[in-house]
Amino acid sequence: MNDIDWMRVALAEAEKALETGDVPIGAVAVYNGEVIGRGYNRREADHDPTAHAEILAIQAAARALNHWRLDGVTLYCTLEPCTMCAGAMILARLPRLVYAAVDPKAGAAGSIMDVLRHPKLNHRVEVQGGLLADEAGEQIRAFFRSLRG
Repeated sequence: MNDIDWMRVALAEAEKALETGDVPIGAVAVYNGEVIGRGYNRREADHDPTAHAEILAIQAAARALNHWRLDGVTLYCTLEPCTMCAGAMILARLPRLVYAAVDPKAGAAGSIMDVLRHPKLNHRVEVQGGLLADEAGEQIRAFFRSLRG
């Protein structure tokens, strides 16, 4: 599978968030061609402000590897990560992030700020943004349209 295929898996994870009334954001952690962590937004479902898709996927990946360092892992997210999620990626020593849609309100991978490549931090993450951005953006816009509907 390639980056597009893995992003489609993340988009499928995002769909699961709709069942609990959460914003449809999904993430998958891939290691050696295998998904070792999955997550979708569960803030509403869990009443937890930290239950972001990326955090849940990172936690699952660390459990799968039995280590906090995510060496060799690529994280695919349907939305540019916020500062909390970007911080977790730094702390996990994630080598690579691929995200879909830019988050102009809270993005911390280059749009509002660039936590993942900050020169004063002890780790930098390789970032690729914009992969299947239209699909991911429409998924999120449709969710908010349905709320206003």
